[in-house]
Amino acid sequence: MRFLLIAGIGASISYAYGQPLQENIPQNWFLLDPQQDLVQGISVEHVYETLLKGKPSRTVVVAVIDSGIDIFHEDLKDVLWVNTKEIPGNGIDDDKNGYIDDIHGWNFIGGKNGNVNEDTYELTREYVRLKAIYGSMDEKKVPKKSQAEFAYWKDIAKKFEQRSKEAQQQYNMYSTVYKNITFGNDTLKSILNVDKITAAMLDTLKANTPVVAFSKNAVSIIFQNFGEDVDVDDVLNEFKDAVDYYAVQALYGYNTEFDSRTIVGDDYNNMNERHYGNNDVKGPDSEHGTHVAGIIGANRTNDLGIKGISDNVRIMSVRAVPNGDERDKDVANAIYYAVDNGAHIINMSFGKSYSPQKEVVDKAVRYAESKGVLLVHAAGNDGDDIDVKSNFPTRIFKDGKEAKNWLEIGASSWGADENFVASFSNFGRKSVDLFSPGVEIYSTVPENGYKNQQGTSMASPVVAGVAALLMSYFPDLTAAQVRDIINQSSRKFDGLQVVKPDSKEVVDFNKLSRSGGLVNAYEAVKLAMTISKTAEK
Repeated sequence: MRFLLIAGIGASISYAYGQPLQENIPQNWFLLDPQQDLVQGISVEHVYETLLKGKPSRTVVVAVIDSGIDIFHEDLKDVLWVNTKEIPGNGIDDDKNGYIDDIHGWNFIGGKNGNVNEDTYELTREYVRLKAIYGSMDEKKVPKKSQAEFAYWKDIAKKFEQRSKEAQQQYNMYSTVYKNITFGNDTLKSILNVDKITAAMLDTLKANTPVVAFSKNAVSIIFQNFGEDVDVDDVLNEFKDAVDYYAVQALYGYNTEFDSRTIVGDDYNNMNERHYGNNDVKGPDSEHGTHVAGIIGANRTNDLGIKGISDNVRIMSVRAVPNGDERDKDVANAIYYAVDNGAHIINMSFGKSYSPQKEVVDKAVRYAESKGVLLVHAAGNDGDDIDVKSNFPTRIFKDGKEAKNWLEIGASSWGADENFVASFSNFGRKSVDLFSPGVEIYSTVPENGYKNQQGTSMASPVVAGVAALLMSYFPDLTAAQVRDIINQSSRKFDGLQVVKPDSKEVVDFNKLSRSGGLVNAYEAVKLAMTISKTAEK
């Protein structure tokens, strides 16, 4: 994690993933070849130039269950899935699938009068639910059949109260600091008639009024903590990020009074309800989903922006992930929608620590498996061993059986040294299949923008893109075969010692996942050629 430390404030903030940044790596490093380009990319460009050159392919549909996608983006608008059975804008469910005007997908966190942006955490929702049952109950009077749930309630209550208190304190503190330094910075700019305040200016400025004295002291905190050459405005932007980060937690995530479902208008207790939401697949904040979509399939032929991994793909936007924790009902319905509308692959760059309606999601995953749809899921960004700690959704069903159509993805960086595994990435010898580039990934963002982001949220669509490439050029391969090919063809690093995420311990890289490897498109295609009957033609 990246930490912003301010002397005298006594707190720290983690608001961005803190893998060391490097400015001289290519923007498309993750598409490049390890031998040719000396970065630990996945050999996408190399495989197109060699094994796949001149080969025929079919169009593959990849559903992105996420925060939404900017369907007007210059690099995405030509690769979007289009429901040709639906007439745009006529307000009629032409294809009778239960969703009106679902041209590019569906939004399960929207309603007749708008869209959900922020939402609570599942921890908060569980706290509210269980408090109504056990909040005033004497522990000695808990029925024997309820003792396990009561113990669960006590754990939930402890975690919620601690985390909500911390979030509120951090939000209050950073809001105050940001407000004070911004006031001081603006005041001094006005007094000195300058665009930027420097440390030298403060040294010569006399504090002849209380306002000037306050402003000088406030801005001096920046130079004391970040050095005399720092740009005050840049640091203030980081403070603003900190305020926004904790605002989501304090005002929404841990707010027991907040209820986003008033916007959606569904009967949330009815887990069998399927037809709700709206057709706004972009939503109020589509940055995350747009970035994910670009990694998978940004137009490779338009000479704009970036190149996605798959060259014959259609992206279906299924909005189910708010700024907060996604809900099991929405995740399940998003999977059903994607499968029923022709998705071959579903990317799921989201996760949470609690899943109270897990059986609903399990049923949807089993449905996807029965229809031959591959699910690719981000392992999470807490630096945890998810063999031990929970990260939902998961391939393991409540009955202990395992989905055969699932890939769980950790995040890697560009160099094969001890920092190869992203410092934030979850891992697991049993739970994570393999690693994939997830640090400084340059992709699409709304309003025709492009930027670097990092997280297992970026690593997952890299693998989804490779899966789409395989299904496109080798259409006879099943989801289970594609999963196995990606795992078996992953690049191994004999003896590579890496820092285990969120620790200083050094371990063998191959012990952090099932395959012990890194996804590689070239090797995956080579293996597919030996398995696919299509390759024989």
